[in-house]
Amino acid sequence: MSFTVAIVGRPNVGKSTLFNRLVGKRLALTDDLPGVTRDRRSGEASLGDLRFTVFDTAGLEDSAAASLTGRMRRQTERAVADADAAIFLIDARAGLTPLDRHFADWLRKQNTPVILVANKCEGRVPAASLAEAFALGLGEPIPFSAEQGEGLSDLYDAIREHAPAEDAAAAEAVPGGPLQLAIVGRPNVGKSTLINRLVGEERLLTGPEPGITRDAIAVEWRHRGRAIRLFDTAGMRRRSQVVDRLEKLAVDDSLRAVQYAEVVVLVLDAADMLEKQDLAIARLVVEEGRALVIAANKWDAIKDKTDALRKLRERVAASLPQAQGVTLVTLSARTGQNLDKLLDAVFRTHETWNRRIATPELNRWLAAALDAHPPPLVKGRRIKLRYMTQTKIRPPTFQLFGNQVDMLPEPYLRYLVNSMRTRFDLPGVPVRVLLRKGKNPYVGRSSGRRNASA
Repeated sequence: MSFTVAIVGRPNVGKSTLFNRLVGKRLALTDDLPGVTRDRRSGEASLGDLRFTVFDTAGLEDSAAASLTGRMRRQTERAVADADAAIFLIDARAGLTPLDRHFADWLRKQNTPVILVANKCEGRVPAASLAEAFALGLGEPIPFSAEQGEGLSDLYDAIREHAPAEDAAAAEAVPGGPLQLAIVGRPNVGKSTLINRLVGEERLLTGPEPGITRDAIAVEWRHRGRAIRLFDTAGMRRRSQVVDRLEKLAVDDSLRAVQYAEVVVLVLDAADMLEKQDLAIARLVVEEGRALVIAANKWDAIKDKTDALRKLRERVAASLPQAQGVTLVTLSARTGQNLDKLLDAVFRTHETWNRRIATPELNRWLAAALDAHPPPLVKGRRIKLRYMTQTKIRPPTFQLFGNQVDMLPEPYLRYLVNSMRTRFDLPGVPVRVLLRKGKNPYVGRSSGRRNASA
């Protein structure tokens, strides 16, 4: 995948630091003094499996056309016009400025898709600093730290969504290239054996000793003509039990594999069923927004399979409400039993993770859900939920607008999410609903501006 991304924003918000982070070296000068960058600087960037050209630009300033800053701004405007996507960087710690709002208005009128990134989110940043960024009308801000590299997985998802049409058409059957598939689990549950069985060769070292795998190993593979990048990962024990420095590094590498994966297969030992650490790993996968499939390995050694399967399904349903309907596959990596079922589940879940629901259809469902079970009263007034829209995929993420939404009880929100899963067939993937005060944000906005800010 090859395309161009321009980084824009007012001076001193961290554009050059982000540029250096993406290209992997200090190509651009950085300093606390604003205005260090003047010309457009390009570099070959990589993020996960994405390869693209990134442009560092001068800070957007409202200046006379003939002045130096005016000429710098024209270079920035050309970079935006030529790019396939623009990253609009704001400073989350400083909050929105009039200059941020001025150039957000300008960006919404351009034909280039815009990714809103709130930089300098390391440490504790007040939620209000992120919430006010919604007023820019450029969608959900991505919390990020260019200095620390926090938020890269969310930025990866956002950039990947804006691949040029020709690249998307060329890879229609395989959006964005190889499917990123991570195999995770506790030590010695058969992760490496499973990958060896899938690819049909002894590609990875296996044995009875726990902890053989240390690095997150990537294995390129094709299944039924589809490219897949398999990541074997180190076994993940409880944090309190990890004392060896090398094991800590191996677990950190496994966590990075989860962050860059699209689908994660959690491998269990069928004899142990779902232990606390298995649940902790599953919750981590869901929190990262990845699609989840559960594989109960060593199923050939289970005697009463019917009873074991019933208990496992009950435990998953009770312990993982965040991924209701997650697919559970029983298999044997040693014999190859049910490997086709596992891969079918991976492809189905990946498709669900990428699903986008049209706004009219979404709001017809919302109206029916509210009629069937109205929101509760708060201090004698009923909470009003007015409008819903999907802001992103991977995972499906929605904004729900209304009044007193901060008072909406958690059980009612779960009712809406579960109803949505049923209506739109969204099993096994995280579904995120962000509550926003106010009316429909798209009322009165022209279609051109709506498309530019989507």
